[in-house]
Formats: sequence, structure tokens, C-alpha cells
Amino acid sequence: MYPFSFTKVSDTRGALAAGRRGGRYIAGGTTLVDLMRETVERPETLVDISALPLRGITVTERGGLRIGALVRMAEAAAHPKVRVLYPVISQALELSASAQLRNMATIGGNIMQRTRCTYFRDVTAACNKREPGSGCAALEGFNRTHAILGTSDHCVATHPSDVAVAFAALDATVHLLGPAGERSIAFADFLLQPGSTPNREQALRKGELITAVEIPAHSRPLKSGYLKVRDRQSYEFALTSAAVALHIRGGVIREAKVAAGGVGTVPWKLPAVERHLIGERPSKALWTQAAEQAADGARPLEHNRFKTELLKRTVERQLRIVGGSE
Repeated sequence: MYPFSFTKVSDTRGALAAGRRGGRYIAGGTTLVDLMRETVERPETLVDISALPLRGITVTERGGLRIGALVRMAEAAAHPKVRVLYPVISQALELSASAQLRNMATIGGNIMQRTRCTYFRDVTAACNKREPGSGCAALEGFNRTHAILGTSDHCVATHPSDVAVAFAALDATVHLLGPAGERSIAFADFLLQPGSTPNREQALRKGELITAVEIPAHSRPLKSGYLKVRDRQSYEFALTSAAVALHIRGGVIREAKVAAGGVGTVPWKLPAVERHLIGERPSKALWTQAAEQAADGARPLEHNRFKTELLKRTVERQLRIVGGSE
């Protein structure tokens, strides 16, 4: 680990001042500290923001949900309003990590976490995300766990967050505070696909701080859930996952929100699946037909071709579960 300075702030003004000078924000530290140990990340200054007043979970005036950036994963998963209004969020959080990590990691840190690509974390390997212009070892290497959606010739790494998949499905908004003031950005625009600049992963401006993630109000009743397929049932990252939320009224699907994880360079919204469902009556045949759209645009690599079919089956299974066929 390289030498660094450490400062603790107690208010957002102090945090922004430190961030403007190039300090890196840290709260739970469950990702950044590991990357520093591996010398993947070499920040000169860490800014501890764990004392900032960003821990609340509140229902908005319109009936949505606002989750503070410093709310611990375990707190959010167990919160009554989260469990009742959006069980897909609770399930995604509970399937994300070990209990110890969930007690430390924050919501803001979770969506900011960097890829678990082994080549990114191996400083001897070529990685455009870690060192722009060096190449992507995963393209010709062992790429079983890598992305099949949103990839480029510069990067095929997946985004590892589970709850980010739920946020993507629910059309969440990220609230930010920076030197220029407050602003909000759609979650779909917050995490960036690699393109030719995989080292730029979020649409953050210098010194900006995540203050909250907000879920908009959705029509009721809304049934939702999260399904994760992995190599083992204990703590493991997804091969594929599916976040589904359905509003069914009068026996017809009026609203459908579907996103996938473990297969995209960012949490992958599935609009073709959603369009196929809206206005239809739930049935096993419908779930199968809709799921066939899940892998549109997939570009599998040598070792992860299985993900295309696995993604379809994962989406189909979760549609059946949430839609009441299982």
C-alpha cells in the first residue's frame, strides 16, 4: 500500500472542499481499501465522510423512497418501508455480500464499487480501466465471468453491484452535491458504459458527493423480486441476475420494470422485455416469449457464451415468480 494522508470531515462543506482538492471519499471502505492494498488504487488523500448526515430513509411526498448515501446495506435491507414498498431492493442487498460486509458497506459506496475483473485487479495485466491505452487482457484471456452486453473493444468487465440492478429496474435517480451545487441524474445515466474510455465509470464531476438514491413512486400494487444465479450459494458475484417489478391490474400487466446483472458492463435495463409484457395477461407462455428478448445485442466471448441462454432463463424464472406462476 502506498502512503496517503487521511482526514475526517463532519459536514458537507468540509467534504466538498477536500474533494475539490482531489481527496477521495471513503465511508465503509469495503472496496477502496482492498484496491489500495492491491495497489490498484493509489489515492494521495482519503476523506472520511462517515459522519455526514446522509443516513435517512424516507418516503417522498409522491410516495417514492429516498435512501441516504451513507445508509448501511444491512439497514436498508431491513428497513420496513424498503421491504414493503420495494422488496426487490431488500432481496438484492441481502444477496450481495456477507453479513459483515453488509454491516459496513454503504448504499453510495455499493453503486460506486469497481469491477471484480481479475485482470483489473492484477496490476501486471493489461487493463484499460486501470491504465488507459494498455489493452484489455480479458478479451483473449479467461473471460467466463465477463460481460456480454454493453461491451467494447476496450473493456468487457461487468459491474458487480446487485442493488444497482434493482435501482436500474426501478428507474432510480442519484442525487449529487458538488462545488457547483446540487443536481440529480437518472441512474441509467450515472453508471457509464466503457466505450473507448473504460476508466471513466460514473458521470461524476470533480469533487461531487452522492447524497441519496431516490426511487420514484410506482403504481400499486407493485410486486417485485430479485433472482441471482452464481457458482455457489454463499457470498459470490452473479453470473446472471434479474430484477423484476410488475404492476398487474384487472388481470393485465400495466407496468413492467426489468433489469439484469452479471451480464452487462453496467446494470442492464431490458426495455424489449418490458414492452413485450405491457398490456398482456400473465401466462407461462408470455414469460418465455418476453425472456427471449433479454439477450438482444449480446456479444459473448469465448468462455461466456453460456451466459446468453442463462440470462434468458434467469429472466423467465423471475418473471414467473413475481408474476405468480410459481
